[in-house]
Amino acid sequence: MSDASLNTASTPSQAGPGDAEFGDYFALLKPRVMTLVVFTAFVGLMAAPQGVHPVVAFAAILFIAVGGGASGALNMWWDADIDRVMKRTRNRPIPAGKVTESEAFAFGITLAAFSVVLLALATNLLAGALLAFTIFFYVVIYSMWLKRWTPQNIVIGGAAGAFPPMIGWAAATGTISIESILMFTLIFMWTPPHFWALALFMRSDYDEAGVPMLTVTHGRPATRRHILVYTVLLAALAVATAFTSVGGPIYLTVAVVLNGAFMLGAVHIWRRDEDMAEADNYAVERKFFRLSLYYLFAHFVAIALEASLVPFGLGGW
Repeated sequence: MSDASLNTASTPSQAGPGDAEFGDYFALLKPRVMTLVVFTAFVGLMAAPQGVHPVVAFAAILFIAVGGGASGALNMWWDADIDRVMKRTRNRPIPAGKVTESEAFAFGITLAAFSVVLLALATNLLAGALLAFTIFFYVVIYSMWLKRWTPQNIVIGGAAGAFPPMIGWAAATGTISIESILMFTLIFMWTPPHFWALALFMRSDYDEAGVPMLTVTHGRPATRRHILVYTVLLAALAVATAFTSVGGPIYLTVAVVLNGAFMLGAVHIWRRDEDMAEADNYAVERKFFRLSLYYLFAHFVAIALEASLVPFGLGGW
């Protein structure tokens, strides 16, 4: 696929003026992704050593959510041409002809400016700046540059989804600390094996769209090795986090159990070849991907539980 064919500006939209409904605009926000953004940001805010007034906390999470939604809308605007090709994205509002590309762009830009300014006013300039950088990173660095240029798109681009707990922490403290960096790194290291597992059984989508995922550029055997390496590094990081101020016995238990299961799944993926995978319709890869969905959620639930017990002298070490 040529660069010209990937230019979103050259692809006319099927939507007409006023055709879009509320649900179509809501879908532009990528609500599933926004849920993870909101949750990890909330945990970052909750785990921070300084308390925050409930009204300020609510405002912070609301504006972080709006900023995450703005990133999703701008990503769909830029990736409209790819979304029209891939099976799992062709029913999104723009390729489905429900929202025009110009409407999606205006919607995303407006929400981005709104969320950044109001977060800075409600909390502090650092939190607003981090949210602005996160939106920029996801839309420009990842969507416009990395995604179509390098098989490391998910590795580097994963930083965009890893910033929310840092933003939540900054909203509460006005600082960046080793604890917020560790929460960032946990998401950052989780992202590649999570998406590479998906790519193993969705490779045809990326082939047709011309997206240089690792499965396309280096093949599935190399992708399987990469999943194993990143899972080993992730497990070491996740368990080590248990012995910091955001960890504790609850988190350690969750980390040991989940990372043991995650490591076992990565080893099973590494040992497979294409004949084995095709024979069972990539059942092992699909199982690993489903586990990865619970993996991150469970770790951050454990961090939140540790933080909630600290005032009672029960959380942490």
